[in-house]
Amino acid sequence: MPLYRDEAIVLRTQKLGEADRIATLLTRGRGKIRAVAKGVRRTSSRFGARLEPFSHVDLQLATGRTLDVVTQAVSIAAYGEGIVGDYARYTTGTVLLETADRLVVEEKEPATQQHLLLAGALRVLSTGEREPGLVLDSFLLRSLAISGYAPSFADCARCGEPGPHRAFNPASGGMVCSSCRPPASAMPATTTVTHLSALLTGDWPTALQADPRTRREATGLIAAFFTYHQDHQLRSLPHLDLTP
Repeated sequence: MPLYRDEAIVLRTQKLGEADRIATLLTRGRGKIRAVAKGVRRTSSRFGARLEPFSHVDLQLATGRTLDVVTQAVSIAAYGEGIVGDYARYTTGTVLLETADRLVVEEKEPATQQHLLLAGALRVLSTGEREPGLVLDSFLLRSLAISGYAPSFADCARCGEPGPHRAFNPASGGMVCSSCRPPASAMPATTTVTHLSALLTGDWPTALQADPRTRREATGLIAAFFTYHQDHQLRSLPHLDLTP
């Protein structure tokens, strides 16, 4: 079987037989793939611990007819060590992994931007550099943007009229002018719109200035936007716990 190497983040695993696992991986060069890791559930496995969710690994794989096979695994970063012991980080991390799994639909189609975004979010989450809620909100917006669902927080998402505007509507694609505003649109505070824009662009100095009320309103709008454009809620989202 032909061999190849790639960096990967382990999104999820499932048991296969008595000692094997199937790992769903988001690779840097080949997008999402599923691969068999043989014997990893045995205590004598050389790389079982390196193929757990949240792990960033350098892999050698053999191309198979249906599933590829992991032949070598070298750890790049064990993000799980800084995530699984803290409930807020862990629940946030599971949403990050599920989001990446959901948004990268086609297997073996390059998704380099999603891979890099996920690796960066897991790194920040594992170190505690930023609050889990901010990491998640920024990740959701930016991953949606990479997938082609970028919300507009300045010009009207429907007609393009320059902003600022007062109304936000997920179905319309973000902020809308008074002429385009559908019924039941949200009317977020100006500070919330600024915060949303900062999270989308990675403007952390601005995002970190937001007060708790602004962050809560922004979180609700992001969740509504994501749910609308993905048709249904993430399975891991109800378990999220970001209480301090």
